[in-house]
Amino acid sequence: MQTPSPDDLVKHLPTPPSRAQGAARVLFGAEKVAALLMAMDKPIAGRLLKRFDSLELRQVTRAASELGAVNPATIEKLIQDFSEQFSAGAELLGSAGEAESLLAGALDPDEAAEILSDVLGNSNKAMWDRLSSAPESAIAAYLLKEHPQTFALVLSKLSSGAAARIMAQTPRDLRNGLMRRMLSPRPVMDPMMKLLERTLHEDLLLNVARNTGADTHSKIADIINKLERDQIEDVLQSLAEDRPKDAETLRGLLFTFEDIAKLSQRARTTVFDRIAADRVVMALKGTDPGFRDMILSSMGARARRLVENELQTGGPAQQRDVLKARRAIADTVLEMAERNEIEINANGQNDAVFD
Repeated sequence: MQTPSPDDLVKHLPTPPSRAQGAARVLFGAEKVAALLMAMDKPIAGRLLKRFDSLELRQVTRAASELGAVNPATIEKLIQDFSEQFSAGAELLGSAGEAESLLAGALDPDEAAEILSDVLGNSNKAMWDRLSSAPESAIAAYLLKEHPQTFALVLSKLSSGAAARIMAQTPRDLRNGLMRRMLSPRPVMDPMMKLLERTLHEDLLLNVARNTGADTHSKIADIINKLERDQIEDVLQSLAEDRPKDAETLRGLLFTFEDIAKLSQRARTTVFDRIAADRVVMALKGTDPGFRDMILSSMGARARRLVENELQTGGPAQQRDVLKARRAIADTVLEMAERNEIEINANGQNDAVFD
């Protein structure tokens, strides 16, 4: 079997973009090989892999599994170093899944499984280390939708600091239940653990890597939060058609004026101590009596009388002014929750009060 020449290989690399984005990343040794192989068509990469010995295969597979994000500028530099006939490639993202795909077809299943088993032990440790450094708000939002046993297992694998920050964002009852589960761990079979690690890697770490560490869901949720209620629902329904997990995560991060009903009585009282009476008056225009009474019951006696009087005697208001007031109050709630001044209690239960 003839080894592909540089002229053959260039035909199987992606069409170069008009301009590479971002600064070139410095790669070394097996990282360069892994990046170039992943940029090629799989059949060509497989033919090249068959020329490697066992040690080389392990080195390249480990490098591919831990490579992370590789932008077009880096691929361009690699190709230029390899041959002046090459140009920029597409963006790559090395991962355990890509490493496995790289070996598929090049080796028989048993040999590929042996190499992956040897390599991914180190790769998965690195995965948990990286996950411990990811934005805890994104991890918490993701895990809140999972079974508590899965939630507890993930926390037990993270660093103590990351686990503590995530638990601080969970409701009290769930937090206490998670602690009990972590004290009495159940054994997890290797296939299930590998499935969990791969899922977390794809759903969380790859998203973080693609966005240079930014908490994308939080940013997008902040943007969506500025929309009107019907626009929010339209955006989420549209997103759910193609990316249901992202839509669900975003929905959990959103907070509108109507969601104030989900806060505990104590949290509502804390919030409306900060809100000017004229803004409350504007926000309550057009609300139903039950919701209005709930808001008024969260205010001090003097402020409540002032708001009630203004609602009874005041005239109508423009819709845009009402929506602006409601959005401002919802933003205040989010800011207070971020500073841990209140807890956004998703289940809507009131805090217990003891004498």
